[in-house]
Amino acid sequence: MNDNRPQVFATGYSTNPTSLTAAIEEATASALSSLPPASDLQYKVDLAIVSTSSLYDEPLSSVVPSVIKVIEASSGLYGYTGLNHLVGCTAGGIIGSRAATVADGSESSSTSSSNDANNKRECTPYEAEATPAVSVTFALLPNVDITTFHVNGEDVPEFDGGLFQSFGSGGSGDGSEFWKRLVGLGSSSTRTNEEGGEDDKDNDDDDPIFMMIPSPAFQNNLDDFLSGLQYAYPNGQAFGGIASTVSSLARARIFCYSDGGNSSGNGIVHGSGCVGVSFRGDIQVDTMISQGAKPVGGVYRVVATGRNGGRGSPGASSSSNREQEDEANRSTIGAIVLDEAATEEVEEAEMMEEDEDEEEDDEPMNEKEARKARLVAEYAKSRIPKPPLAEANFVMRRLSDDDQAFMRRALLIGLERGGSLVGRTPNELARLANGEGHRFTVRQVASAGMKDGSVTFPLGSVDVEIGARCRFFVRDGEFAKKEAKALWMGYKKRELEGTLFGGVESNDGESSSSLNPPTGCFVLPTLDRGAELFGGKQGYESGLASEYLPSVPSISGFFANGVLGKLDGTLAGNAGASNENMLHGSSSQYVVFRSKTKRPIYSPYKAQLDAANAAAAKAEAEAADQELAAEDEKRSVMSKSSFGSESVAAPRAENGELIVKRREVHSGRAMSVSTVEWSVAEKTAKPTSALEGYMWEKETQVDRQRERIPLALLMSQCKAAMVDPTKPKPRDWIGPVKQAGAEGKFVIIPECKRMEPTTGSLRKRYDISKLVKQLTVAGSPAVSVNSDGVLFGGSLEDITKAREASNAAAVAQSLDSDDGVVAPPIVASDLLLYPYQLYKLRLAGADAVTLVVGALESKDLLYLTKIASTIQLQVLASVTSEVQIDMLSSKLEPGSIQALVLSNRKLETFDFDHSGDQALSLLKSEALAAFRSKHGSDVPLLVEGRVGIIESSGDNTGYIKELKEAGAFGAIVGGGIAAVNDDNFSREMTSWAT
Repeated sequence: MNDNRPQVFATGYSTNPTSLTAAIEEATASALSSLPPASDLQYKVDLAIVSTSSLYDEPLSSVVPSVIKVIEASSGLYGYTGLNHLVGCTAGGIIGSRAATVADGSESSSTSSSNDANNKRECTPYEAEATPAVSVTFALLPNVDITTFHVNGEDVPEFDGGLFQSFGSGGSGDGSEFWKRLVGLGSSSTRTNEEGGEDDKDNDDDDPIFMMIPSPAFQNNLDDFLSGLQYAYPNGQAFGGIASTVSSLARARIFCYSDGGNSSGNGIVHGSGCVGVSFRGDIQVDTMISQGAKPVGGVYRVVATGRNGGRGSPGASSSSNREQEDEANRSTIGAIVLDEAATEEVEEAEMMEEDEDEEEDDEPMNEKEARKARLVAEYAKSRIPKPPLAEANFVMRRLSDDDQAFMRRALLIGLERGGSLVGRTPNELARLANGEGHRFTVRQVASAGMKDGSVTFPLGSVDVEIGARCRFFVRDGEFAKKEAKALWMGYKKRELEGTLFGGVESNDGESSSSLNPPTGCFVLPTLDRGAELFGGKQGYESGLASEYLPSVPSISGFFANGVLGKLDGTLAGNAGASNENMLHGSSSQYVVFRSKTKRPIYSPYKAQLDAANAAAAKAEAEAADQELAAEDEKRSVMSKSSFGSESVAAPRAENGELIVKRREVHSGRAMSVSTVEWSVAEKTAKPTSALEGYMWEKETQVDRQRERIPLALLMSQCKAAMVDPTKPKPRDWIGPVKQAGAEGKFVIIPECKRMEPTTGSLRKRYDISKLVKQLTVAGSPAVSVNSDGVLFGGSLEDITKAREASNAAAVAQSLDSDDGVVAPPIVASDLLLYPYQLYKLRLAGADAVTLVVGALESKDLLYLTKIASTIQLQVLASVTSEVQIDMLSSKLEPGSIQALVLSNRKLETFDFDHSGDQALSLLKSEALAAFRSKHGSDVPLLVEGRVGIIESSGDNTGYIKELKEAGAFGAIVGGGIAAVNDDNFSREMTSWAT
């Protein structure tokens, strides 16, 4: 089965101030609305991540039931019937988002361009600090195994490097089995692969990704828990944040739920322990952590560890005390000394950065040199080893009042991380922007020796080595902004490299495949960040994530008591123990989700835009259909009512021809008022036939055109076009037609027309360019285009478009094949009464014209054929009776017309002879024999009207065979072509050309 489901994250957000249940329901409904419609393959939400403010008074036991209730109640609307897994917690601050909608910014589907849709941010993030709020994030994760777990603190033993192998593992294995079972992933577990077989869940190439939400009380067990999981899954990942509350008097709560029992923990709401979820399969997670600490002072080297300047203490009285003392000594810095080379390197880099940040640097060069000299003099005293506290006091004197106040409250020291510095940037921000990762891991000093000036980190958090570089740090909002921005810049740089060059080197030194687009983002800051750190700017970090991930439709998270994971995450990290999973205080973690495979990307905004565009297109199509129907009705009324009476037969001459009169221009009684005179119609003339009414309308149309462009100007334009080499010249129309029938084939000449006056539109969508391209590709020797706008809905522009389309199609076809393709010439079909019309058609690009003989007197027929010859237009004469054929024989010289069209049309009503006998009788008439005797038998005889529709002997090709047997050379087919599916043009034309 081809599983092409997208990986989707969708977030809902509510700030209902009073009701937790109402807030949960609102956020859940909002998240559901941003998911794609459920399918047979995906009818349950895979995972929900819920963050709720600790300020609500309602029992937290209602959280999970409320989420499930809304999902089930909305199944008729969105299609999802349940929830598989849920994790979450209370928090002192909530981060959520709302997916962008078409209504945002008053955008409409009719004006939105594809570029606007691609550049628009997919969601708007929100942050609520110390105020009631709820965030609900849903995840659809196809081909991802999900397991939720809840681990109690008392179930986590002290980690001793895997030496307690028999503890909890049945005495077998290497001890990792215990940690796997602790999170519900025992080695005996298997999963079903896509081939229907079973895969081992402990495959190291697919180690799980853990999202963890510990309670504050679990911090005492967290280091052991993280170490155990990293021991069991060396290639695994971990991220998350510690649950929090607004008030220190409240107790944080964590949530864990699994519908199918695929969970290692029982219950839903917990006051202690750690909840989490493991992912394994088609999911990739990128993480990075912002420490928000600004380096101050120089770079130092550790020259002594432990208290009293060395390891050990002579007063240790017992084994347990000695172990505790040894652990304290391993985490203690006894003495440091300035690393002059490293200090000079970072000072120069930081001074350059300061100069770049200043808009105008007015400091003279001699003052810069003096400042540098003062720094050298100040650091001269640091060349002597000193206790860290003493050096901290020295560094503090150079700082601002705010930085000094911070160092008096807390002492931060960063230890340089492992890995070579060759080719790496010394400046911290520049390193991050280049995607090189942090240089120092910043920790807060837990205690200090007042006598010896040593400093000690939390026990067990780090083993300080002699020779390690270190540096002092302070918390600073402006620097935290720059650091967060630099992290995202570095991330995007590495992401781009991974996309362009097929992979990014991960922490284990291996290159991953090219990165797929991100699908979701978590932002997990600690409680001391947010608006207070960033100068009152709320939503800075989530807004930054949205800026760098504009295509992500979901950004969510919560303010935590601490974040856990690898400092440099997955893209820019150093290898080894320096990038181990650990707890970070006063930091922010950014988590980006994506699939490993090329799954389609779902965008709620683009889905809405597509739906709006589809609705607009449907409405436009319906409006066009209504307009088309109205136009059909109008033209039908015009031909049946206005152009003659249905009850009274049109007057005819003795020879049977219709009597038609030209339009009466002066049909009114003159009236005068003062100096103004006008005409008032007394008896409005009414046409006696459709042809006569057609002629009157055409005369009116030509009169209006003459008012805009006089005949003299039109003739000048036409004459100039004939001598201008850049203008298109008329092509031979009859030549390709004769060549197509040279071997006795019945020639089909397709006609493009929008509608018929008696039946209405022939096509719902009349695209002349597309139609002519299809006819050209199908091999049409020539094309007829009806350009009449009175009865047939055409225009002069149709001639121009048809010529351009045929040329373009011929060129494209010639490039695709070895055989050259000639663009078919265009004959204009219209009711031509004046030379003015011929000049217009010549300029529009026609190669030939059709004259309706029944509408012309003999003198007009002669005049128009001569004018057409003068401007290089070939002439086809259309006749409906023997009288008209006789007029051609008697009035025109041989060569005046290039083809004779025998029409089945009835000029009185402009309907057709549906039997086709009219054209057949003309083919067998004596008048036609006389015509061929004078004009020659090489003048092609073409039949027009219902060809391809009329059936004979039960087949539409039967009538064509009768025409051919009667002497017809070919046919001009309009309605018959319109009735054929566009894809069958070539086949039908071949079947007709028998």
